[in-house]
Amino acid sequence: MDRKTFIRRLGAAGLGVTLAGSTPLLSYAGRGNRLLTILHTNDTHARIEPFPLNSPRYGGLGGIARRASLVKTIRAENPNTLLLDAGDVFQGTPYFNFYKGTLDFQLMSQMGYDAMALGNHEFDNAVSGFLDVAGEAKFPFVCANYNFGNTGMADLVQDYIIKDVDGIRIGIFGLGVSFQGLVAPTMHEGVTYIDPIRIGQFQADRLRVLYNCDYVICLSHLGYNYQDADRVSDRMIAQKVTGIDLIIGGHTHTFLDAPERVQKADGSVTVISQVGFAGIMLGRIDVEFDRRKQVIRAFAANHMVTSDRA
Repeated sequence: MDRKTFIRRLGAAGLGVTLAGSTPLLSYAGRGNRLLTILHTNDTHARIEPFPLNSPRYGGLGGIARRASLVKTIRAENPNTLLLDAGDVFQGTPYFNFYKGTLDFQLMSQMGYDAMALGNHEFDNAVSGFLDVAGEAKFPFVCANYNFGNTGMADLVQDYIIKDVDGIRIGIFGLGVSFQGLVAPTMHEGVTYIDPIRIGQFQADRLRVLYNCDYVICLSHLGYNYQDADRVSDRMIAQKVTGIDLIIGGHTHTFLDAPERVQKADGSVTVISQVGFAGIMLGRIDVEFDRRKQVIRAFAANHMVTSDRA
Protein backbone atom coordinates (compact mmCIF):
# COMPACT_ATOMS: atom_id res chain seq x y z
CA MET A 1 0.00 0.00 0.00
CA ASP A 2 1.54 3.34 -1.05
CA ARG A 3 1.31 6.60 0.88
CA LYS A 4 -1.68 7.99 -1.03
CA THR A 5 -3.68 4.80 -0.57
CA PHE A 6 -2.78 4.68 3.12
CA ILE A 7 -3.91 8.27 3.70
CA ARG A 8 -7.11 7.73 1.71
CA ARG A 9 -7.94 4.58 3.67
CA LEU A 10 -7.57 6.37 6.99
CA GLY A 11 -9.22 9.52 5.77
CA ALA A 12 -12.46 8.72 7.57
CA ALA A 13 -10.64 8.52 10.87
CA GLY A 14 -8.89 11.79 10.17
CA LEU A 15 -12.14 13.57 9.35
CA GLY A 16 -14.01 12.19 12.34
CA VAL A 17 -16.09 9.03 12.74
CA THR A 18 -18.96 9.12 15.22
CA LEU A 19 -19.60 6.32 17.64
CA ALA A 20 -23.01 7.81 18.28
CA GLY A 21 -24.89 10.63 16.62
CA SER A 22 -23.52 13.05 14.06
CA THR A 23 -23.71 16.50 15.67
CA PRO A 24 -20.31 18.02 16.53
CA LEU A 25 -19.59 17.35 20.17
CA LEU A 26 -18.70 20.90 21.15
CA SER A 27 -22.22 22.03 20.24
CA TYR A 28 -23.45 20.39 23.47
CA ALA A 29 -21.42 22.71 25.70
CA GLY A 30 -24.39 25.02 26.28
CA ARG A 31 -26.56 22.26 27.74
CA GLY A 32 -24.64 22.06 30.99
CA ASN A 33 -23.10 18.75 29.97
CA ARG A 34 -19.40 18.07 30.45
CA LEU A 35 -17.02 17.30 27.64
CA LEU A 36 -13.93 15.11 27.93
CA THR A 37 -11.38 14.79 25.13
CA ILE A 38 -9.08 11.75 25.25
CA LEU A 39 -5.98 11.91 23.05
CA HIS A 40 -3.80 8.85 22.71
CA THR A 41 -0.74 7.31 21.08
CA ASN A 42 0.87 3.89 21.09
CA ASP A 43 4.07 2.25 19.84
CA THR A 44 5.74 5.54 18.99
CA HIS A 45 9.11 3.73 18.98
CA ALA A 46 11.44 6.73 19.32
CA ARG A 47 10.10 8.27 16.10
CA ILE A 48 11.10 11.82 16.97
CA GLU A 49 11.21 13.13 13.41
CA PRO A 50 8.71 12.54 10.59
CA PHE A 51 9.31 9.65 8.22
CA PRO A 52 11.57 10.65 5.30
CA LEU A 53 9.69 12.05 2.33
CA ASN A 54 10.90 9.17 0.17
CA SER A 55 9.35 6.55 2.46
CA PRO A 56 6.95 4.67 0.13
CA ARG A 57 4.15 4.27 2.66
CA TYR A 58 4.59 6.82 5.43
CA GLY A 59 6.59 9.56 3.69
CA GLY A 60 6.48 12.82 5.62
CA LEU A 61 4.07 11.51 8.27
CA GLY A 62 4.49 11.74 12.03
CA GLY A 63 6.98 13.79 14.01
CA ILE A 64 6.77 14.67 17.67
CA ALA A 65 6.88 18.46 17.11
CA ARG A 66 3.79 18.22 14.89
CA ARG A 67 2.07 16.04 17.48
CA ALA A 68 2.84 18.60 20.17
CA SER A 69 1.37 21.38 18.03
CA LEU A 70 -1.76 19.36 17.39
CA VAL A 71 -2.18 18.55 21.09
CA LYS A 72 -1.78 22.23 21.96
CA THR A 73 -4.48 23.19 19.46
CA ILE A 74 -6.92 20.59 20.78
CA ARG A 75 -6.32 21.57 24.40
CA ALA A 76 -7.08 25.17 23.48
CA GLU A 77 -10.44 24.00 22.11
CA ASN A 78 -11.20 21.89 25.18
CA PRO A 79 -9.09 22.24 28.35
CA ASN A 80 -10.73 19.04 29.67
CA THR A 81 -8.29 16.90 27.72
CA LEU A 82 -6.28 13.82 28.69
CA LEU A 83 -3.17 12.67 26.79
CA LEU A 84 -2.32 8.98 27.19
CA ASP A 85 0.11 6.43 25.74
CA ALA A 86 -0.25 2.64 25.53
CA GLY A 87 3.44 1.74 25.61
CA ASP A 88 6.48 0.92 23.46
CA VAL A 89 7.91 4.39 23.47
CA PHE A 90 11.37 2.78 23.35
CA GLN A 91 13.27 1.27 20.41
CA GLY A 92 13.08 1.87 16.67
CA THR A 93 15.39 4.71 15.65
CA PRO A 94 18.94 5.89 16.38
CA TYR A 95 17.44 8.37 18.84
CA PHE A 96 16.76 5.48 21.19
CA ASN A 97 20.16 3.92 20.57
CA PHE A 98 21.85 7.17 21.62
CA TYR A 99 19.51 8.65 24.25
CA LYS A 100 18.16 5.36 25.70
CA GLY A 101 14.68 6.86 26.12
CA THR A 102 15.61 10.07 27.91
CA LEU A 103 14.69 12.26 24.93
CA ASP A 104 11.31 10.55 24.47
CA PHE A 105 10.40 11.02 28.13
CA GLN A 106 11.57 14.63 28.15
CA LEU A 107 9.52 15.52 25.08
CA MET A 108 6.46 13.63 26.32
CA SER A 109 6.75 15.49 29.63
CA GLN A 110 6.90 18.83 27.83
CA MET A 111 3.81 17.79 25.88
CA GLY A 112 1.98 17.08 29.14
CA TYR A 113 1.20 13.36 28.95
CA ASP A 114 -1.06 12.25 31.78
CA ALA A 115 -0.10 8.55 31.89
CA MET A 116 1.72 5.81 30.00
CA ALA A 117 1.42 2.02 30.01
CA LEU A 118 4.47 -0.23 29.79
CA GLY A 119 5.25 -2.06 26.56
CA ASN A 120 7.63 -4.96 26.10
CA HIS A 121 10.24 -2.68 24.51
CA GLU A 122 10.48 -0.66 27.71
CA PHE A 123 12.61 -3.61 28.89
CA ASP A 124 15.01 -3.57 25.93
CA ASN A 125 17.79 -2.19 28.12
CA ALA A 126 16.71 -4.37 31.05
CA VAL A 127 15.05 -3.22 34.24
CA SER A 128 18.14 -1.20 35.14
CA GLY A 129 18.02 0.64 31.80
CA PHE A 130 14.43 1.67 32.40
CA LEU A 131 15.21 2.82 35.93
CA ASP A 132 18.12 4.90 34.62
CA VAL A 133 15.86 7.07 32.46
CA ALA A 134 12.44 6.88 34.14
CA GLY A 135 13.15 9.98 36.20
CA GLU A 136 12.92 12.05 33.01
CA ALA A 137 9.20 11.25 32.81
CA LYS A 138 7.08 13.82 34.61
CA PHE A 139 4.00 11.65 34.23
CA PRO A 140 2.98 8.35 35.87
CA PHE A 141 3.50 4.85 34.49
CA VAL A 142 0.61 2.41 34.96
CA CYS A 143 0.71 -1.39 34.80
CA ALA A 144 -1.41 -3.57 37.09
CA ASN A 145 -0.50 -7.08 35.90
CA TYR A 146 3.26 -7.02 36.40
CA ASN A 147 4.63 -7.91 39.82
CA PHE A 148 7.76 -5.78 40.18
CA GLY A 149 9.05 -7.44 43.32
CA ASN A 150 12.14 -5.72 44.68
CA THR A 151 13.34 -4.37 41.35
CA GLY A 152 12.78 -0.70 42.14
CA MET A 153 10.10 -0.44 39.49
CA ALA A 154 7.47 -0.92 42.18
CA ASP A 155 8.28 2.61 43.35
CA LEU A 156 7.78 4.04 39.86
CA VAL A 157 4.87 2.12 38.33
CA GLN A 158 1.33 2.31 39.70
CA ASP A 159 -1.56 -0.08 39.15
CA TYR A 160 -3.85 2.84 38.37
CA ILE A 161 -4.32 6.58 38.67
CA ILE A 162 -7.45 8.67 39.12
CA LYS A 163 -7.86 12.00 37.34
CA ASP A 164 -10.54 14.54 38.20
CA VAL A 165 -11.48 16.36 35.00
CA ASP A 166 -14.15 19.03 35.46
CA GLY A 167 -15.67 16.98 38.29
CA ILE A 168 -15.62 13.70 36.33
CA ARG A 169 -13.59 10.97 38.04
CA ILE A 170 -11.53 9.10 35.46
CA GLY A 171 -9.88 5.84 36.51
CA ILE A 172 -6.92 4.74 34.38
CA PHE A 173 -5.10 1.43 34.79
CA GLY A 174 -2.55 -0.42 32.68
CA LEU A 175 -2.13 -3.97 31.39
CA GLY A 176 1.07 -5.37 29.90
CA VAL A 177 1.74 -8.17 27.44
CA SER A 178 3.29 -11.52 28.41
CA PHE A 179 7.08 -11.51 28.30
CA GLN A 180 7.21 -14.99 26.76
CA GLY A 181 8.89 -14.90 23.36
CA LEU A 182 9.24 -11.10 23.53
CA VAL A 183 11.56 -10.22 26.40
CA ALA A 184 14.54 -12.30 27.48
CA PRO A 185 14.37 -13.42 31.12
CA THR A 186 17.52 -11.46 31.96
CA MET A 187 15.88 -8.27 30.68
CA HIS A 188 12.84 -8.50 33.00
CA GLU A 189 14.56 -10.24 35.90
CA GLY A 190 12.49 -9.82 39.05
CA VAL A 191 9.37 -8.76 37.13
CA THR A 192 6.62 -11.35 36.62
CA TYR A 193 3.50 -11.37 34.45
CA ILE A 194 0.04 -11.94 35.98
CA ASP A 195 -3.19 -12.94 34.21
CA PRO A 196 -4.55 -9.66 32.76
CA ILE A 197 -8.18 -10.83 32.70
CA ARG A 198 -8.28 -11.46 36.44
CA ILE A 199 -6.31 -8.32 37.23
CA GLY A 200 -8.32 -6.26 34.76
CA GLN A 201 -11.59 -7.21 36.43
CA PHE A 202 -10.15 -6.48 39.86
CA GLN A 203 -8.96 -3.03 38.79
CA ALA A 204 -12.22 -2.14 37.03
CA ASP A 205 -14.23 -3.18 40.09
CA ARG A 206 -11.93 -1.28 42.44
CA LEU A 207 -12.10 1.90 40.40
CA ARG A 208 -15.87 1.68 39.94
CA VAL A 209 -16.97 0.56 43.39
CA LEU A 210 -14.28 1.59 45.85
CA TYR A 211 -13.21 4.86 44.23
CA ASN A 212 -16.49 5.82 42.55
CA CYS A 213 -15.00 6.50 39.13
CA ASP A 214 -17.41 7.72 36.49
CA TYR A 215 -15.34 6.49 33.54
CA VAL A 216 -12.69 3.74 33.39
CA ILE A 217 -9.88 3.57 30.83
CA CYS A 218 -7.54 0.62 30.34
CA LEU A 219 -4.17 1.43 28.76
CA SER A 220 -3.34 -1.92 27.21
CA HIS A 221 -0.22 -3.27 25.56
CA LEU A 222 -1.77 -6.70 25.06
CA GLY A 223 -2.46 -6.32 21.33
CA TYR A 224 -5.72 -5.81 19.46
CA ASN A 225 -6.56 -9.37 18.34
CA TYR A 226 -4.89 -12.69 17.45
CA GLN A 227 -5.62 -15.78 15.38
CA ASP A 228 -4.77 -17.82 18.48
CA ALA A 229 -8.10 -17.66 20.31
CA ASP A 230 -6.40 -18.36 23.66
CA ARG A 231 -4.02 -15.43 23.47
CA VAL A 232 -5.19 -12.51 25.59
CA SER A 233 -5.98 -9.43 23.52
CA ASP A 234 -7.88 -6.17 23.79
CA ARG A 235 -10.89 -7.85 22.22
CA MET A 236 -10.79 -10.59 24.84
CA ILE A 237 -10.53 -8.06 27.67
CA ALA A 238 -13.48 -6.13 26.20
CA GLN A 239 -15.55 -9.31 26.02
CA LYS A 240 -14.67 -10.79 29.42
CA VAL A 241 -14.06 -7.84 31.74
CA THR A 242 -16.96 -5.66 32.84
CA GLY A 243 -16.69 -2.05 33.91
CA ILE A 244 -14.17 -0.79 31.34
CA ASP A 245 -15.45 2.04 29.15
CA LEU A 246 -12.44 2.44 26.88
CA ILE A 247 -9.43 0.32 25.99
CA ILE A 248 -6.58 2.28 24.43
CA GLY A 249 -4.44 -0.40 22.86
CA GLY A 250 -0.97 -0.99 21.51
CA HIS A 251 1.58 -3.69 20.62
CA THR A 252 0.06 -4.98 17.35
CA HIS A 253 0.50 -1.64 15.49
CA THR A 254 -3.12 -1.84 14.38
CA PHE A 255 -4.56 1.09 12.44
CA LEU A 256 -8.23 0.96 13.36
CA ASP A 257 -10.21 3.05 10.89
CA ALA A 258 -12.55 3.82 13.78
CA PRO A 259 -12.82 2.59 17.37
CA GLU A 260 -14.58 -0.75 17.80
CA ARG A 261 -17.60 -1.15 20.06
CA VAL A 262 -17.83 -4.47 21.91
CA GLN A 263 -21.23 -5.12 23.49
CA LYS A 264 -21.49 -7.73 26.22
CA ALA A 265 -24.47 -9.88 27.16
CA ASP A 266 -25.44 -7.47 29.93
CA GLY A 267 -25.74 -4.67 27.37
CA SER A 268 -22.66 -2.78 28.52
CA VAL A 269 -20.23 -1.56 25.88
CA THR A 270 -16.44 -1.30 25.85
CA VAL A 271 -14.78 0.73 23.11
CA ILE A 272 -11.37 -0.29 21.71
CA SER A 273 -9.07 2.18 19.97
CA GLN A 274 -5.56 1.81 18.55
CA VAL A 275 -3.72 4.13 16.17
CA GLY A 276 -0.97 2.15 14.46
CA PHE A 277 2.58 3.08 15.40
CA ALA A 278 5.36 5.67 15.14
CA GLY A 279 3.12 8.63 15.96
CA ILE A 280 1.59 8.65 12.50
CA MET A 281 -1.85 9.13 14.05
CA LEU A 282 -3.06 10.91 17.15
CA GLY A 283 -6.10 9.13 18.51
CA ARG A 284 -8.99 11.25 19.71
CA ILE A 285 -12.23 10.31 21.44
CA ASP A 286 -14.61 12.98 22.74
CA VAL A 287 -17.00 11.85 25.47
CA GLU A 288 -20.11 13.76 26.56
CA PHE A 289 -21.35 13.40 30.15
CA ASP A 290 -24.70 14.62 31.40
CA ARG A 291 -25.26 16.39 34.72
CA ARG A 292 -25.43 13.03 36.50
CA LYS A 293 -22.00 12.17 35.09
CA GLN A 294 -23.47 9.50 32.82
CA VAL A 295 -22.00 9.01 29.34
CA ILE A 296 -24.46 10.18 26.70
CA ARG A 297 -22.37 9.61 23.61
CA ALA A 298 -18.80 9.46 22.32
CA PHE A 299 -17.24 10.67 19.09
CA ALA A 300 -14.03 9.52 17.41
CA ALA A 301 -11.98 11.99 15.40
CA ASN A 302 -8.48 10.59 14.96
CA HIS A 303 -5.93 12.97 13.46
CA MET A 304 -3.22 12.07 10.98
CA VAL A 305 0.01 13.80 12.01
CA THR A 306 1.17 15.51 8.84
CA SER A 307 2.51 18.88 7.74
CA ASP A 308 -0.56 19.67 5.64
CA ARG A 309 -3.25 18.96 8.24
CA ALA A 310 -6.17 21.37 8.42
